[in-house]
Amino acid sequence: MNFPLYFSRKIAFSKDNKNNLSRVIIFIGRLSVALGIIVSLITVSTGFGSKKAIKERLADFSGHITVKSTRSNSSYNTSVLDKQGLNIQKIKELPDVESVQKYAMVTGIMRNEHNFAGIIFKGVGKDFDSARFKKFLIAGTTPKVTEVGYNHGVVISQKIAKDLHLKVKDSIVTIFSKADQKPIYRKFEVVGIYKTDIKMIDEQFVIGGINHVRKIQDMKPDEIGGLDIFFKNVNDIDSDFPEIEKLIGYKNYAEKATEKFPQITDWISIFDTNIALIIVIMLIVVIINIIMVLLILIIERTNSIGLLKTLGASNSQIRATFINYTLIIMVPGLLYGNIIGLGLLLLQKFFGIIKLNPENYYVSTVPVDLNPIAIISISVGILIISALALIVPSYLISKISPVKAIKYN
Repeated sequence: MNFPLYFSRKIAFSKDNKNNLSRVIIFIGRLSVALGIIVSLITVSTGFGSKKAIKERLADFSGHITVKSTRSNSSYNTSVLDKQGLNIQKIKELPDVESVQKYAMVTGIMRNEHNFAGIIFKGVGKDFDSARFKKFLIAGTTPKVTEVGYNHGVVISQKIAKDLHLKVKDSIVTIFSKADQKPIYRKFEVVGIYKTDIKMIDEQFVIGGINHVRKIQDMKPDEIGGLDIFFKNVNDIDSDFPEIEKLIGYKNYAEKATEKFPQITDWISIFDTNIALIIVIMLIVVIINIIMVLLILIIERTNSIGLLKTLGASNSQIRATFINYTLIIMVPGLLYGNIIGLGLLLLQKFFGIIKLNPENYYVSTVPVDLNPIAIISISVGILIISALALIVPSYLISKISPVKAIKYN
């Protein structure tokens, strides 16, 4: 029989705990553990959820990985993608790739009697992933591009629509400039309005047919300005990036979605620091409270310790008994903390109760990522670290004299 475990369970479930100081001590210990679990779960789930949501928004709008010509540099006016060494078919056949769509971009100005807006016109082809884009639509539809002739339907952002007082089915004139030539005027019909909550996208991008860009940029009918590559999982970007680079040729380059907007990437990286800091603080608070609970329990049960020593129990057995006793006290705290924490997270996930300002946070509601591994790791980690932290203070038991302990009142 495991004496420390048996005796710790007898103490933990003793009726005496309901009528003395132990009741208050046990409540404090369980409360601190429950609060630690709740705060840790919320921090990790919302932190990872925010990182994932922002990355997915960036990637779903413009591709998890984008392929451009090296001649494009940082200009929004894309140069023709070099075909030498470019193998689009093999890219599509990669296991993690879900779809590939071609595009070309050119800058312009939308203008009417109300206002004007500088825009980046992103021309897409018949392979445009409209199903993926639909999550951003708040009105209308996506443009139906056949690449036969010119499609005059465009999708603009809610921000641009508001600035120019536009709505679905309205017409808008766009001016494109070319070096040493007269400005080119195009009249478009607004067929849809989108919103990504990412300021850098919503302030600039307009989606339309690729043939308009080909005409403005003097491109041939089969030439493109770039490729948007979409994966089945946003987490595959880093692992598949080297393989993509091998299939695009040396005159083109690949760019991750997270690299297009470095200011957003830097902001996302702060989440890791904040999550780690909060977890450490909560862990310290839980450990301090649990150690205090252990010390008070030892003092309260000094008579029992003296009696056990008189009956022949070793210091190590008694230490193990009180460590097990304290950990048993923690278990209900872990259970209630997980129930409450997960309950709050599920409410937020399905009902979006807590809102955010998208101009500052790039998302309109607090996103939640319920990762089972992270949830289990928090509870197991707190339990293990607390058990290790209790070893040192438990040595106080070895200082207790059996004779004095029995006389202690």
